[in-house]
Amino acid sequence: MPEGSYLYCDVSLPVPLDQPFTYALPETLRHRVQPGSRLVVPFGPRKLTGVILRCHDEKPAMTAREAFRLIDSQPVLDGELMALGRWIAGYYCAPLGDVLRGMLPLASEIRRGKVWSLTDAGRDAARQLLLDSSPDDPVAQILRMLEKRPLSAAYLAKAMPLADKALRALERRRFIVAEQVQTERDPLRAPAERLRVELASAGATAEVKLNKPERELRAFLELHPGSHNVKELEAMIANASPAARSLARKGIVTLQAETVSMTAGTVRAPHTLNPAQQAAYDQIREALNAGEFRTFLLHGVTGSGKTEVYLKAIDTLPEGAGALLLVPEIALTPAMAGQFFSRFGDRVAILHSAFTDTERTEQWRRIRSGAASVVVGTRSGVFAPVRNLKLIVVDEEHDGSYKQEENPRYNGRDVAIVRAQGAGACVVLGSATPSLESRYNAERGKYTLLELPGRIEARPMPAVQLIDMREEFLETRKHETFSRKLLEAIGGRLENGEQTIVLLNRRGFSSFVACRSCGERVQCINCSLTLTFHKRDRRLLCHYCGYAEKVPSACPKCASEHIYFLGLGSEKVEEELHRAFSTARIARLDRDTVTGKRHYETILQEFREGNYDVLVGTQMIAKGHDIPNVTLVGVVSADVGLAMPDFRAAERTFQLLTQVAGRAGRGHVPGIVLIQTINPDHYAVRMAAAQDYQAFYEKELHFRRMMLYPPFSAMANVLVRSEKKELAMRMSSELNILLQPPPEKLRIMGPAEAPVPRLKNEYRYQFLIKAASRKSLNELLRKIRAFAVAQKWGATALVIDVDPLTLM
Repeated sequence: MPEGSYLYCDVSLPVPLDQPFTYALPETLRHRVQPGSRLVVPFGPRKLTGVILRCHDEKPAMTAREAFRLIDSQPVLDGELMALGRWIAGYYCAPLGDVLRGMLPLASEIRRGKVWSLTDAGRDAARQLLLDSSPDDPVAQILRMLEKRPLSAAYLAKAMPLADKALRALERRRFIVAEQVQTERDPLRAPAERLRVELASAGATAEVKLNKPERELRAFLELHPGSHNVKELEAMIANASPAARSLARKGIVTLQAETVSMTAGTVRAPHTLNPAQQAAYDQIREALNAGEFRTFLLHGVTGSGKTEVYLKAIDTLPEGAGALLLVPEIALTPAMAGQFFSRFGDRVAILHSAFTDTERTEQWRRIRSGAASVVVGTRSGVFAPVRNLKLIVVDEEHDGSYKQEENPRYNGRDVAIVRAQGAGACVVLGSATPSLESRYNAERGKYTLLELPGRIEARPMPAVQLIDMREEFLETRKHETFSRKLLEAIGGRLENGEQTIVLLNRRGFSSFVACRSCGERVQCINCSLTLTFHKRDRRLLCHYCGYAEKVPSACPKCASEHIYFLGLGSEKVEEELHRAFSTARIARLDRDTVTGKRHYETILQEFREGNYDVLVGTQMIAKGHDIPNVTLVGVVSADVGLAMPDFRAAERTFQLLTQVAGRAGRGHVPGIVLIQTINPDHYAVRMAAAQDYQAFYEKELHFRRMMLYPPFSAMANVLVRSEKKELAMRMSSELNILLQPPPEKLRIMGPAEAPVPRLKNEYRYQFLIKAASRKSLNELLRKIRAFAVAQKWGATALVIDVDPLTLM
């Protein structure tokens, strides 16, 4: 929409109500507003930031409140991204406001807080309280301060140590009220090491009175024109940082936040492609040159050189064209980004959730300005404002990390395809173990299948051997974590100076704690799950809600002292390896050891450099890592997750085993993989050991066809939840009445208790809906949402998960 003068605008807000809100525009904003820009508006007692959907002169039926402030002079979401947001909201049945908020990594620009003020009742009561109370009473002190003017919660907390408790007491008595406020952050508050200062183009103003540090800084900048880092100036000029900020406010200098540099290494020349890589690249290049939307499924075995095909395809893009690479895990971002930096230099930007808000915002602005045309990111990177987008690559496209498990519950892979379609770009989905849906789409001709059947440089695939732990027990009469063969293989690698990866996809030391006398298991107080024992932290922990407690010295039910620990986790694997190989250097990589955003990189880099002999971990270590000296992979238990009540359990097990097996033998020394299991005859385990994707695909597809699971149906998981069990049951019964009889060509299973009936203090009942057509499923889901709104259910009572990857 072209710029003009408008009286009103429709704004999408991040609230559970899925509707636009109309606001009147003050005269100062009428010529400046545009769809896609952010606007601060009143919403009840709060101030919220929303995205403008439409500007118009149509007077609403009700009196419209006036908008406060425009944040962006130019839209932060262009027409293409706005259309994508609307598609996500419609397809995944999510409020548009939540979708648009998730598309913008600009939280660092907005400071949120509360401002407290007296109510009329509080003003009347204040006089009496001030007379009756001691001057040292925190309540009296706060009332005295608020009588003069409203104050922010941050100010009160700083001024008074016990402010929080007093504020809660006053709020309960309705003497004070809080207003939610949002203000733009002062860019001058950035740390000195990330600020650059230079003289303003208009030059210094002689009439302004300056103190000594300000005069010295101005003199230095006059003698040394150009931009300077403020932190570095502090070594030469006392108080350079406050002086620079003060001069900036007086208009004498300009301050600009320095973009965090992510570049590593020098630009590297491309490798020569082998015939299979060249054939795949040629087809991608042809589509790029034609400027048409196409989706390619690049199915290449582990170590086949898929990344080099991605790099070569991006190299093909004309100047000014943009590319986007998505990876599933934060852990993979540094390794992948390093390869891209070495090829494309400072044209690369990184987006992922481990960055601070400020870092994400800076990268986002680099991309939007066109300074970065190649973007590497995790799931949310699919919304990066890449200019002239021509290519999207989704690496490890099968990975469940692309599915967001909170509202909006979108799949980054599918959103990438829709975005590419809107932009007329190409999509490359890469994987050694493609999801059944993607492989089926390729079979039907919806995607173009490209195959890399062998490893680069004709390296052999690792030799995989299954170890039946039932036979191991019969021969040794001991329940051991490691088989004799696996221990012998690890010892051999240590002697040869080679490295080993050991996988167990379960965190903690022991899976649960139980009483030998009565059989009671220690459970989470918020979830219907047992607590996991973490030995290093000396506590029991729930991996879902985060609840923790001390290890009991006696049974909480019968007071017996006979407490014992059952099950196995990655922490125990690490301890037992230390016991078996006392001189080995062993590292562990899971969510318990990774405490900071750079910790992934540190552990992996040290392992890559040979500072560790053995790396123990969960699924984090199973994919994407290329470490040539790893010649042995050991899987402690292939059965973890295999018996989950989920139709994708076999597929996930096959993918995990195949991916981790692919970490072995990526250098010049051939690799071996030893997989311990008590289910050696299960088709997922057997075919992963044979590394036979096609056989697994055909067998699993047969089961899906018989049971009408995706890709042979469109599916949604509908959860009804409440902190009160009776309310959750009543709501699910009401919804069940609405859904009877089921519409034609739809199958509804439920209501039934969810596999985890209580999670984060909420009771959960679920409906599983299968539909022959996507349209009929979407119509039913809209009907369900409308029913929940009409019945005034709570904002979190209904969860709709379209195309669920897990049913837990």
